Amino acid sequence: GIHCYLGLHVLAREIIFIYLALAQVAAFGTAFAYLLGYEHNDVMTYLIALLSTLSVSVFLAYANRFRLYISQEALIGILFALASAALILLLDQMSHGAEHLKHALVGQLLWVSWTDVGVVGLIYSAVGWVHFKFRKPLLQSSFGGGSFWVWDLVFYGLFSVVITCSVQVAGVLLVFSLLVVPAFLSAIFLKSLTHRLISGWLGGITVCAIGLYLSYVLDLPAGALIVVCFTVLPVLIVLGVNLGFHRFFWQRLRGLKQ
Repeated sequence: GIHCYLGLHVLAREIIFIYLALAQVAAFGTAFAYLLGYEHNDVMTYLIALLSTLSVSVFLAYANRFRLYISQEALIGILFALASAALILLLDQMSHGAEHLKHALVGQLLWVSWTDVGVVGLIYSAVGWVHFKFRKPLLQSSFGGGSFWVWDLVFYGLFSVVITCSVQVAGVLLVFSLLVVPAFLSAIFLKSLTHRLISGWLGGITVCAIGLYLSYVLDLPAGALIVVCFTVLPVLIVLGVNLGFHRFFWQRLRGLKQ
């Protein structure tokens, strides 16, 4: 739910790959906590990852003031490459680096406890409440254009909190899919923000259910298979639209010849 809503903001701001950058930073912070001796469920692990992500968020919110002169997408790509390389360097120093890398990418959905679900639910509810309470300036900051330094900072800060929780639960790739794909698909067919949000929720729930079912039937990793189910949808839709366009074109051409 929260990722679809944030995804609509991300699409409006045209910073699609910001999640990948911040998620990699969160994964780097988590790996750094592992290196210091903290376990996955330790509070310090979350705080170190959150501090890392918040630092980059403040930098991006500040850099957004200069978006007319500095490409935000290029800057986000640079941060993503930096975080990815730093993460690999950290994992190279750990005995189970490959396992940690897999966890960072696709998570371990089937091993998440109800305690984890409850904690994440409370955090996301608080983030959702702030977005609802201050929805006018936050929506204006994303959808209205212009530069709103304070509200940009609030948005990036809340975004960082969600990203840090999500990466530890579901991994970088799955949460990126939840963030972008439902919002992207609903934006293709619908104009109203409310309609896009409801459509994104329903579509996201459906695809998650299909992915989990297929992972059970085929005995494949749940996180990775759900990512495939999500990301194959836009490809199929683009191919379908392209096929429909060509069919319409040839029908028109045939009619002109006749």
